[in-house]
Amino acid sequence: MNLTKLKEKNIRRQFNKKLSNSKGQTVNSQKIIQSVGILTTDEISSKMDILKELETILGVRNVKMYSYRKFNKTDEESFKHFSEKNINWKGEYVQENFQSFLEQPFDLLIGYFNTSHLYLECAVLQSNARFKVGFSNVNSDLYQMEISNNLEEIKSFFTELKKYLIILKKIKN
Repeated sequence: MNLTKLKEKNIRRQFNKKLSNSKGQTVNSQKIIQSVGILTTDEISSKMDILKELETILGVRNVKMYSYRKFNKTDEESFKHFSEKNINWKGEYVQENFQSFLEQPFDLLIGYFNTSHLYLECAVLQSNARFKVGFSNVNSDLYQMEISNNLEEIKSFFTELKKYLIILKKIKN
């Protein structure tokens, strides 16, 4: 077994432990959404303009986004990306910029990925966001609200999200 697989196995164990400890500890805030964080992959963010769609449909302006991209020695260090090298064996993120993103108390965090992804799921779990939304087929224990939708139908996803946020009185109509 190589070190990467061993590290992933250890991170998965730490993730499952933290996830089971956090069950039932969610705090639902009645606060109107003003700040939004998005976690996604580099492949998704390069194909779609998630920020533009979100700002257009929900009408929010304070949006920050981080994308996961597989580590490559030739890539420049970016303040909009993180990789598996930015997480230690304990499942804690060590890149300062990404850590400050996770510590930020966003009113809404959107996990815009529709398949199980260890590093993105760890980031969602560690985020201090007040309300977390994601796709329904990822991990139901991570989110307060899940939307069943195709990843490519970005307008449909955000329209559905807006509908439920209005019902929950988190945004104004």
